[in-house]
Amino acid sequence: MVHRMNADTKKQETGGSAGETHFGFRTVPESEKAGLVHDVFERVAERYDLMNDLMSGGLHRAWKQAMIDWLNPPRSARPFHLIDVAGGTGDIAFRFLERAGEGAQVTVCDINRHMLGVGKTRAEAKAFEGRVEFACGDAEMLPFPDRSFDAYTIAFGIRNVTHIDRALKDAYRVLKPGGRFLCLEFSHVAVPVIDQVYDAYSFSAIPAMGKWVTGDGAPYQYLVESIRRFPDQEKFKRMIEDAGFGNVSYRNLVGGVAALHSGWRL
Repeated sequence: MVHRMNADTKKQETGGSAGETHFGFRTVPESEKAGLVHDVFERVAERYDLMNDLMSGGLHRAWKQAMIDWLNPPRSARPFHLIDVAGGTGDIAFRFLERAGEGAQVTVCDINRHMLGVGKTRAEAKAFEGRVEFACGDAEMLPFPDRSFDAYTIAFGIRNVTHIDRALKDAYRVLKPGGRFLCLEFSHVAVPVIDQVYDAYSFSAIPAMGKWVTGDGAPYQYLVESIRRFPDQEKFKRMIEDAGFGNVSYRNLVGGVAALHSGWRL
């Protein structure tokens, strides 16, 4: 069965009435969404990468590498500071450090302390101490000064914030002039027939696999629904431009199952 949003749901794609927003296909008070999202990731933190394996068939690993390839961090000793937002487990941060030169460092910022704890444990195992720091903070109000970072990445996180426009504006704020913004997110399939197959697979298989692996399918149901509520590629591109970024572009991955968006801080 193919799941599509009805007219009321589509009208609320980026929020409902004043003071309301979406949590999956539910409409909730804006004040409650951050807590609900926090609970989802609190329940899946220990198996977050496995969750992405389930949702993408393991492709998220290649997509994350594509993000680092497009960022193309310097391999020299010159200083280069990346902020990875909503990246608590460190997956993007570690890929970045493995690719970048010795002058590179990364700050991982996530609203969920449990996710950050997983990342710190992984960083210790990889001997990345001194090159990576972990900070608890909200993507809409990052706890860092203006013009602090050379690059900003966010992977599979921006669709979970309450106000995407505010998160984009704060991304612009913390980047240095000439800094790079890169976002990897599940998106909208642009290939006929494949979109129907993808809908049927994700709504039927992913929550069931999540329940089988973790004993709880509800977080996976939310994550599948949240993908459908996220703006399509062109609309998200305009949102990035509205936040002030220039030279904005995107690349579809697997026909739009995911997309990489890029922009530059002017």
